[in-house]
Amino acid sequence: MADNTKQKDEELNSSNQDDFFLKNGLEEELDKYTKSAVNHIRFTLIIKPAMISVIALFVSFFLDLSFVPILGNITMNMAQSLFPNWKPDPNMVSPYSFWWLPLVVYALFLFLAYLAYSNLKLEIIRTPASQTIDRIIDSYTSVIDSISTALPLIGAAILLISIRFGEEVFLGLSVPFEVKALIVLALGKLFEPVLDELGVKFQNVVNHVQDIKDRYFSRIQIENSRALIKQFSTQTGLKSGSNSVEDISKYKELLVQSSQLSEVIMKNFSAVYSLVDKINNSPSISTERLEQLKGVATSIHQASTSLSDEKTVQSLKHLEAIVVKK
Repeated sequence: MADNTKQKDEELNSSNQDDFFLKNGLEEELDKYTKSAVNHIRFTLIIKPAMISVIALFVSFFLDLSFVPILGNITMNMAQSLFPNWKPDPNMVSPYSFWWLPLVVYALFLFLAYLAYSNLKLEIIRTPASQTIDRIIDSYTSVIDSISTALPLIGAAILLISIRFGEEVFLGLSVPFEVKALIVLALGKLFEPVLDELGVKFQNVVNHVQDIKDRYFSRIQIENSRALIKQFSTQTGLKSGSNSVEDISKYKELLVQSSQLSEVIMKNFSAVYSLVDKINNSPSISTERLEQLKGVATSIHQASTSLSDEKTVQSLKHLEAIVVKK
């Protein structure tokens, strides 16, 4: 019951929005709406999707071969608690401390997420399009993925080189660095939902703007058709002597069919425009694009079929006959 009430409220709000845009003009009001909706999106929305990566960052402090501030030599203490009879070798190599590496890289990830957020705000206000969101999110995701993947590869190269220089360099530098680099790789993968959440929030704004445009043009078309029907109904009422009641009835039916047909054509050509815009922004025509082109051809074929329908042709001929009578 509550869901039905909520749905009715949303439909009522959408209808009120449509009336508002009809009265005040589409482009100007859409710009105002887009700015308002985008400004309501806060960077703090990343807190929830970032929780998993934050937990992984916290765990990384317990996976260290050297001394960690506050926690001390945590790995050695854990080993002694798990194996009470084990005693560390007094001649053991003291490794370098890289506890700060995941923390620094994670701060870099947050900075890149903020840059993505800022760019999305600017670009969506200018051009609210799905392609803009995909381009920005993909670019920053690629940067984060490159950083998180590059560090383990660099660590592996250092690891191989250090074998030649002996145990001290191998255990003191290469191994602790590689351990932290692998943790950074995990953080990079766990951080991806943050950018996905940003993309979803801004995509909701773009979808709503597109819905408003579709409803706006649809209502304009319907209102024009109704006005045309009313106008011709008035004219035929004044000239009832020149046309029969049957002609007037068929004439009204024809206008209603024309209105419905115009809605179908408008939707088909809106779909064509959207797909052509996507194809123009695409760097190359892939198999997926070819499938979309087939969809365009299908839409055009449906529109042409509707126009070439026998009943439609007969109705148009009847319209011509009535006009000629006038």
